[in-house]
Amino acid sequence: MNTGLFIFDTKARELKEVCAKNGFEVQIYCCGPTVYRDAHVGNLRTFLLGDLITRTLTFSGTSANLIQNITDVGHMGEDFDGSEIGEDKMLAQSKAEAIDPFEIARKYEATFHRDLAGLNVIPAAKYPKASETIPLMLDLISNLIASNHAYVGSDGCVYFAANSFAGYGDISGNRLDSLKPGHRYEYVDDGAKKFHADWALWKAAENRTQMIWDSPWGPGFPGWHIECSAMSLHFLEGNVDLHLGGIDLRFPHHENERAQSNSAAGYEVVENWVHGEHLLFEGRKMSKSAGNVVLLSDVIAKGLDPLSLRLCFLENRYRSQMDLTWDALKAADTTLNRWRGKYTNWCEDGDVDEKFVADFTEGSLQDIQNDLDTPRALQQLRKLEKDEFLSGATKAACFEVMDQIYGLDLQRGEAPKVELTPELENLLEARRVARLDKDFAKSDEIRDLMAGLGVLVKDTPGGQEWNWI
Repeated sequence: MNTGLFIFDTKARELKEVCAKNGFEVQIYCCGPTVYRDAHVGNLRTFLLGDLITRTLTFSGTSANLIQNITDVGHMGEDFDGSEIGEDKMLAQSKAEAIDPFEIARKYEATFHRDLAGLNVIPAAKYPKASETIPLMLDLISNLIASNHAYVGSDGCVYFAANSFAGYGDISGNRLDSLKPGHRYEYVDDGAKKFHADWALWKAAENRTQMIWDSPWGPGFPGWHIECSAMSLHFLEGNVDLHLGGIDLRFPHHENERAQSNSAAGYEVVENWVHGEHLLFEGRKMSKSAGNVVLLSDVIAKGLDPLSLRLCFLENRYRSQMDLTWDALKAADTTLNRWRGKYTNWCEDGDVDEKFVADFTEGSLQDIQNDLDTPRALQQLRKLEKDEFLSGATKAACFEVMDQIYGLDLQRGEAPKVELTPELENLLEARRVARLDKDFAKSDEIRDLMAGLGVLVKDTPGGQEWNWI
């Protein structure tokens, strides 16, 4: 079943129409978070990609079934080449916070869902957890061993035989014969693996005592790549119309996943591989060492509507590298407030020109169906805002219809003017005094405290302004 939505397929290196192979519903798999920390805004950009696609399909009359996994076991640290090394990230964070690793997983899974709700993301149909789908992985690994695509190494780990899959490298262009030992792989030099590019499907527990499971090959835990193959094959019944993820997952994760899934199924499982590009912040890659990792809570703490982040993402093409800035977020916040205020006033102004609304909607949808060109579609919305010849009611109708895709909550109107309590008034005054004294650390501390109490405070040329969250 054709959908009219064309998206760039990384493997084919061209635009391809998204189709529902089963004839009634587009099957989508999106690589989800590893829940040992909060998702930063770069992660959220990828997760919003799935929401934008789902909304676009639904708007044009096509059902979508989105599955997004929760990685809560088996994801190791990486060296500079991307090779999996060191300790499981869940266990490392468990030690750092001195709480059970499963509590770590549930804690950060909860903040992940909270962030998605803050960004107005429609929940996926299912969020399967790696820790709860171990039987699926064991069955898949057994299948791969039986078909000679995997083997048990001398170290007790089960490895995928990379050379057994002829199409390796079709997504990323990285060919096995050109990869050096240790390049973005779990390099083992003790002879446990038959070929340096083979990767672990199941890892022997050895000295590990937490997050281990029994298996036909002894106690252990799954490799990172196997969970996505197991979950996508099971929950999407052996066919994935769209597979989504960040560009950093293209290699080795998606190459390895494709090799596993196709080898087990005997056919091409994924129809379209779609990747969102990197996000920079203030011109630099976000990293813990650089101290510039930005969370959605940081956006809120600065007094900005979380949907200002959504608008910033919509104003940039998903497969173009994006440089997010605080100035851009503030501008987006201002735009949202203006649009919501105008929408409320427009609704009472004149009659709706239904023909114009239909034509405008069709043109905007065509832009979005052309590889999700939301920047172009939003330009049309900005032009509409300034049109002096249309009735306000017509403008409001156009904004309302297109917001089904944009998800910016434009009908919400401006925040109601509710008085602050005396205690909050005192905090606001204390913050004003702190800024006059140039005690910006105290000013930020009070701002964050007020955000926790449900009040967003932001600074403008005219002084402090606040809104209820």
